[in-house]
Amino acid sequence: MKIVLAPDSFKESMTAPEAVAAMRAGVAAVLPEAEVVGVPMADGGEGTVDAVVDALHGQHVEVAVSDALGRTVAARYGYVPLRQLAVIEMAAAAGLELIPPGRRDILRASTFGVGELIRSALDRGAEDFLIGLGGSATNDGGTGMLTALGAKFLDADGEPLAPGGADLVRLERIDLTGLDPRLRDVCIRVASDVTAPLLGPSGASAVFGPQKGAGPAEVARLESGLSRLATVASATLGGTQPQRPGAGAAGGTGFALVEFLGAVSRPGVEEVAETVALERALLGADWVFTGEGCVDAQTVMGKTPFGVAQAAARAGARVIIFAGRVAPDAAVLLDHDVERLVAITAPGTPIEQALCDGAESLTRATAEICRDLA
Repeated sequence: MKIVLAPDSFKESMTAPEAVAAMRAGVAAVLPEAEVVGVPMADGGEGTVDAVVDALHGQHVEVAVSDALGRTVAARYGYVPLRQLAVIEMAAAAGLELIPPGRRDILRASTFGVGELIRSALDRGAEDFLIGLGGSATNDGGTGMLTALGAKFLDADGEPLAPGGADLVRLERIDLTGLDPRLRDVCIRVASDVTAPLLGPSGASAVFGPQKGAGPAEVARLESGLSRLATVASATLGGTQPQRPGAGAAGGTGFALVEFLGAVSRPGVEEVAETVALERALLGADWVFTGEGCVDAQTVMGKTPFGVAQAAARAGARVIIFAGRVAPDAAVLLDHDVERLVAITAPGTPIEQALCDGAESLTRATAEICRDLA
């Protein structure tokens, strides 16, 4: 019997590699003769760096960068020297969780630190980039990131705009002459499960602005700023596609990466699966165990367990999803090539205890499932 272990991280409890280790222990306790292949997974959000570094035997690189409000923070990205591949989670530099709720300021939040991470990876020799766009605190259309890479966003007097999305309403000219020339020779892949366009009622400002602390007036100003950015960018580049699905990811950073840097954007779980060679690991598999902290009806919208289940189905393997919490509406997954949903935590368990006991609970649940399979 061949079993592939391909979970995402269990947020605040286990990284994806730790979840693989917990599952492996459960399988070994009951089916010691089984062939077990571990492939830590992610969907472009938290845990993407750990998953790829583990799968490809890369390294973590720590560098001092600016957070969304310009404060210095230590951020990590992954680097795989043999492939000259850099793996970046933009939330490591411009993440919402880096800023206390009372100090969040979406009007001036900047992606400058993301550009600093990219520049660090270029200095290290990276020629291939995988950039995950989840969890940002920003709505600046990626202009901060591009500024860190040498671009200039100027007002009518030729002066640089202030950081953040609010000042974009004064944008008159974009100067790309100083953009790092090394960017012409790299491949950038964007991993995101967001399909929002840059503008409009389903765009970056309207949908995600309120989640980052913007009220109606702030949303309107940010929308005007991104609209101005799209207009000037189109004139500068000879045309852009602000309504492209995914352009609104991470406050418009998806727009900047594709239009200015030539990135290719795909669903996050597909990008990660390709990078870590999930389909190759699935060849000949009988069972696939996947999971994450919580599964519900939204999991079918491109989260890791759903993406893994789809890949497993193509390979002819059967799928079991493990989660700390299985919502009642998660039953929809049973109509999408998933055989069983397994909650690893007993109902009523305090959240603090559930998070602390996550690895032990996952090992125990995996062992119980393996007894059924045996």
